[in-house]
Amino acid sequence: MGRVVCTHCGAPYPDEGVPYRCLHCGGVYDYDTPPVFSPHDFRGDFPGLWRYWSTLALPSTAEVLWLGEGNTPLVPLPYAGNKVYLKLESLNPSGSYKDRGTAVLVSWLLARGVKEAVEDSSGNAGASFAAYAARAGLRAVVYVPESASGPKRLQIERYGATLVRVPGPRSAAAQAVLEAVQRGAVYASHAYLPFGLPGIATIAYEIWEQLGQRAPGTVIAPVGHGGLLLGIVRGFQSLEQSGMISRPPYFVGVQAAACAPVVSAFQNRKRVHELTVEERPTLAEGVRVRQPVRLEALLREIPPDCGTFVAIEESEIERAFITLAHQGVYVEPTSALVWAALERLYGKLPEPIVLVITGSGLKYGA
Repeated sequence: MGRVVCTHCGAPYPDEGVPYRCLHCGGVYDYDTPPVFSPHDFRGDFPGLWRYWSTLALPSTAEVLWLGEGNTPLVPLPYAGNKVYLKLESLNPSGSYKDRGTAVLVSWLLARGVKEAVEDSSGNAGASFAAYAARAGLRAVVYVPESASGPKRLQIERYGATLVRVPGPRSAAAQAVLEAVQRGAVYASHAYLPFGLPGIATIAYEIWEQLGQRAPGTVIAPVGHGGLLLGIVRGFQSLEQSGMISRPPYFVGVQAAACAPVVSAFQNRKRVHELTVEERPTLAEGVRVRQPVRLEALLREIPPDCGTFVAIEESEIERAFITLAHQGVYVEPTSALVWAALERLYGKLPEPIVLVITGSGLKYGA
């Protein structure tokens, strides 16, 4: 794995402390190269995603915090006379893909000596952080918008974390957590800290294995801050660089039309600070993010000839949600975005097509 550096000024991440932005210029930290993948380095004595230990960029003394994350099924589903595949990340321990990044991030935090941290979330990341904080013995405080679904709020509290409900949109919770950071709290941000990205990249390795050591033609995934799709992209980049695949899949990032900054930036080739984006209510609460942290990395690593981004209307989200449920796949509406994108783009996408189902429908409700 490469170094973690500021994407703006190139300064390396410090050897001590847990800054969430560059100490020199306020830029975003990221890895400067993809993970290094080799099937010869698999750790058969480690469970789940931890068998890809060599790709996770953790200190050798870091703790394996396994709650069952990884090894999620790749389920074929009939569509238009053919079949597509659903990568059921909804079956991770806390009910969402977030567990892959959180498990690695919390292990890294422990290695840095962190005892207490704050996080903000629309729900899934907060629930995941609360779960792994409980596993690791960290004290956790999670800020969520008051509109976050009831099951997610309850889940956070049941894990033992302190829940702070913030009036207003998702961005208000993000602002509230920054006020706590200014008072000295450690910010265990799934969006800003890059240390969970190698964990998310393991989705790509599993898909490759489950398809018989080959890449799919297309991967479709929801996009909020962009960490999910970016991690998957880098996982396939790693497979390509190691010679395991000849070329990566075509990538489709999906947002709700009610809040679609990445789609706007992709279509207009704008940077995040140049965007004027609405933040209207949406069924897909998990991607209601006005200023995605990984936007510029996504635009750089998914040029127009390698992928696209689409915005889905609320009626399409609701229809896709019901369609999946009637096929026995109960997802939260954010996950339904990928099925709606499939319906819109099918026939134009390389096959086989893999849809990343990010969260369980059991997490959705009042």
